[in-house]
Amino acid sequence: MAEATPADRLRALMAAAADRPVLAPGVWDGLSARLAVAAGAGALHASGGAIARAAGLPDLGILGQAEMEQRIGEIIDTADGAPVIADADTGYGGLLNVAHTMRRLARLGVAALHLEDQPFPKRCGLFDGVQVVPTAEMLGRLAAARDARPEGGPLLIARTDAAKAEGLPAAVARMRAYVAAGADIAFVEGLEDAAALQAAAALAPTPLLFNASMSATGLPLPLGSLARLGVRIVIYPGDAQRAAIAAMSGVFRAVLQAGDSVAVAASLAPARVRDDAVRTATLMEAEARWAAAGAAAGTGR
Repeated sequence: MAEATPADRLRALMAAAADRPVLAPGVWDGLSARLAVAAGAGALHASGGAIARAAGLPDLGILGQAEMEQRIGEIIDTADGAPVIADADTGYGGLLNVAHTMRRLARLGVAALHLEDQPFPKRCGLFDGVQVVPTAEMLGRLAAARDARPEGGPLLIARTDAAKAEGLPAAVARMRAYVAAGADIAFVEGLEDAAALQAAAALAPTPLLFNASMSATGLPLPLGSLARLGVRIVIYPGDAQRAAIAAMSGVFRAVLQAGDSVAVAASLAPARVRDDAVRTATLMEAEARWAAAGAAAGTGR
């Protein structure tokens, strides 16, 4: 029997999400991926915005495909098999670039990727000034990604930012065309209230992905209600990174004021927890075992 692919694992999670969607925290590097999995995450979202900010840049489409690929690969390597949903922005260029991006991310082992209908370079969908390309141009991107996808490759998530640029009815109409063009999952950005979610539910039976960018103030509907509307995945792109920014800023200020971190010591992870997060003991034990095996083999010559 063939081994389940990352896409298969994500499909299985979605199939089991009748009462509660798959919750995919946003991560941006190997450490954040490890911590999310240790906290119980069954799937991860490799957030393009979070990855950009980790490089000290805003979410304005500045990082290229190769830079994003390096971080996404790091996340997959440390995800312990949890399916990774990758943010592929607009595909990083023209249609040939979209196809190249699909092939590269499939090779890395992403479970799904989302492509959006903004112009290249894109910007965060929450920023002012968001624009969208003509529907036909986005359909070309989806065709390029679909044709480049290997057998068993990533699920194709179509994202539209048209709700902000053109209004919700236009966004839903666009998404119908994207689903007809082969998108596996529908991602309508900018669903901020129950009425908008109800409108997006008209896209059923196509599974929906919901961006919980407002989760710090509460979701517009409980998780069970989201599931009943057809939401199978909820992503949380920025929450953990916002927490990390606040925590790191506090430590830096304390150290620079007092010369030590005593004032914030209670909020620091113990060294043991830090080292366990990156599996220090496991790797040191493996190193010692391999060294012992080499020594024993050398003695037996």
